[in-house]
Amino acid sequence: MRVPLSWLREYVDVPAEATPDDVLAALVSVGFEEEDVHRFELRGPIVVGEVLEFVDEPQSNGKTIRWCQVDVSEAHGGVRGIVCGAHNFFAGDKVVVTLPGAVLPGPFPIAARKTYGHVSDGMIASAKELGLGDEHDGILRLVALGIDAPVGTDAISLLGLDDVAIEINVTPDRGYALSLRGVAREYAHATGAAFRDPGGKAWGEVNLTDEGAFAVQVVDDAPIRGRAGASEFVARIVRDVDPTKPTPPFMVARLALAGIRPLGILIDITNYVMLELGQPIHGYDLDRLQGGITVRRARPGETLETLDGKERTLHAEDLLITDESGPIGLAGVMGGGTTEMTDATRNVLVEAATFDPVSIARSARRHKLPSEASRRFERGIDPAIPFVAAARVAELMAEYAGGTDTRAGGALMASSSIAVVELPFGFVPGLIGVDYSPDEIVAALEMIGCRVSARDDEWAVSPPTWRPDLTDKWTLAEEVARIEGYDRIPSVLPVPPSGRGLTPDQRGRRRVSNALAAAGYVETPSFPFTATEQNDLLGSASGERLPSVKLANPLDGQASFLRRSLVPGLLQVAHRNLSRGFTDLAIFETGVVFLPESGIRYGTDAVPPLAVRPDAATLAELDASIPPQRRHVAVLMTGARVAKQPGQAALPVELADALDAVRSIAAAAGVTIDVRQGERAALHPGRTGILTVGGASTDSAEVVGYVGELLPSVAEASDLPGRVIVAELDLDLLLSLAGERVVAASLSGYPAATQDVSLVVGAEVPAADVRAALVAGAGDLLESLRLVDDYRGAGVVEGTKSLTFALLFRSSDRTLTAAEATDAKLAGVAVAEDRFGAKLRD
Repeated sequence: MRVPLSWLREYVDVPAEATPDDVLAALVSVGFEEEDVHRFELRGPIVVGEVLEFVDEPQSNGKTIRWCQVDVSEAHGGVRGIVCGAHNFFAGDKVVVTLPGAVLPGPFPIAARKTYGHVSDGMIASAKELGLGDEHDGILRLVALGIDAPVGTDAISLLGLDDVAIEINVTPDRGYALSLRGVAREYAHATGAAFRDPGGKAWGEVNLTDEGAFAVQVVDDAPIRGRAGASEFVARIVRDVDPTKPTPPFMVARLALAGIRPLGILIDITNYVMLELGQPIHGYDLDRLQGGITVRRARPGETLETLDGKERTLHAEDLLITDESGPIGLAGVMGGGTTEMTDATRNVLVEAATFDPVSIARSARRHKLPSEASRRFERGIDPAIPFVAAARVAELMAEYAGGTDTRAGGALMASSSIAVVELPFGFVPGLIGVDYSPDEIVAALEMIGCRVSARDDEWAVSPPTWRPDLTDKWTLAEEVARIEGYDRIPSVLPVPPSGRGLTPDQRGRRRVSNALAAAGYVETPSFPFTATEQNDLLGSASGERLPSVKLANPLDGQASFLRRSLVPGLLQVAHRNLSRGFTDLAIFETGVVFLPESGIRYGTDAVPPLAVRPDAATLAELDASIPPQRRHVAVLMTGARVAKQPGQAALPVELADALDAVRSIAAAAGVTIDVRQGERAALHPGRTGILTVGGASTDSAEVVGYVGELLPSVAEASDLPGRVIVAELDLDLLLSLAGERVVAASLSGYPAATQDVSLVVGAEVPAADVRAALVAGAGDLLESLRLVDDYRGAGVVEGTKSLTFALLFRSSDRTLTAAEATDAKLAGVAVAEDRFGAKLRD
């Protein structure tokens, strides 16, 4: 909300010496956020001048310029020669002259310069050049504004261009502050300055004397959440207006500073009153209306051409303003083109209404048509202000557009009562943590407009009509804290119970993330939303093909499903980085994936009330409506793992690099992961590993994830050139298999004994299964075992392969002999022979 300070001073006593920063500081103290300070970006000398004479001079380019003699007073150089391209002025007109040294918005510095054969000693300015609007049809004639000022007068102050506006952020629950009335009241709360309510007029000043002169009705057969679309509707008739009259300079300047474009006196007045009182106003050309006005919901097949020239197909929930011809406006959002005010308008029907916030918010979003009016209606406006606002518009149209306020029209007012809120005496100090006295609490509530009366052990509080957000004791407590000052709230951190901290799972997740970061990977969190084809790319970490959960109200229509895997998100991150020149990537993410069970419908239509804590059955129903969520960890690598450098060629990433990442994850989680060859959709056959815990070949082994190289076609579809290696693991499962505590292995002080063994097995036998057999047979003396060679060729029977393993044996209580190590090795060979027919290679 932008607030011109000259306007603010009309309703509250702001000290003359107060700067914009001072006013912002006062508003910040009562809970607003400061945004910016806005000024007209110009600098003088800019003065009033009188055109003494001019000569029209046709040019070779077909354009005719005027060589003008303009009197700007002796104090500013007397009569100056100025070249002007406009033709909408006459000798004797008073105009705005920007003299050399002035700066106009842009910035556009003014200097004496030679043009069209003359030295132009300044410039005669238009309204657009001064920042007063978009009109650039000609120069600004002061007589058209009703101004007659002496030559040489400072035009900046004359036109209100020396005003300044502050901008504050207004949260959705404080819609009353989207008005000068609301901001002035808040400034008074902050400083104690006297407040003059522009909406506090007596009923006799604002009511209609001939209420039956115009027919108004509300017919709402389909209210949303039981609330009628319109609760108040005031129509007031103003006759004999002159829409060609100029908008007064102060109004133009204030509207411009408030961020609203001047559009002519009639529309400017409706916008001015909206900013002043917070009540959106709409004006109709009365002579173009057919019959009375009916407020109703849209009917099937109806359309409306709005003021922006677009024809909109209406929805059954849309609230409409209609006459006998059909829809003439989208209530609370934008008017229709058939009844808009134009330069031919002579009689105006002024509308001031209170519409249902939910209806207006839905219509504005449905038609992608946010407006200043809908912004206020959807936050809630003061239902007591429509009569005042309509009367204020009529007053200004009579004063500045030459109209006559007939005080005739039509009105509907629904009977409404403000709910009384019960506030226990000790509730506010107990909630806020400040020892407020009863007098302080009552004074704070009365300051914001509440009526407070004491009962046995509580206050009965009636909120003011302009504060629909004050609905319970908690919101009243917040208001007391705000008015009394947030600086009174102590900054005390709660003391956690001793012995607590992160849970074992939280510590495990941190260890995994830290291990990957230490290994050179960069964490790249992403949104959990994706498209169905991305969900089907790899499936879940366990390899299951599960259905996808579709969102009822997605943020992005192209990503309307909850993800089942982290890899598609990493592919998008990799693509974004490659498009920006980062070709060598090693990234990871830990996050939640959603793994629905087949045949179960997730989500619920039963939304519990906000003011009541749900019971156990309701909580269980809500919990059952959410698909199972598992936390995964995934890595992606592409490009070079070693960059090209002098004496060293670039080394591309390989599957072994991803296996190293898997081992880092396993070590951090406290488990041992086995890898066996497998297959996976979207991964290269022969370059895909299935990750298990508990033995690669036993029935009890748990599949915890996969590792592999993307198919070239999949990588190309993701716009990723070259080799792309990925791995994904079920982190929750890993940590559950590790248990609550990771126990470090004890270190032996005795030397190790090393042995090698080469076994010939069938080519189809996975090396991981052979390794598991050796481990099973070698017993407790075996400390480590790794595959060092997989040979297929001369000297090995066709259809077989030779697997060479390096074994390391160690005892915790003695030095092993060579015979003991050999016996342990041969015991492992015996198990491999029994399972797979393995033979020692000659």
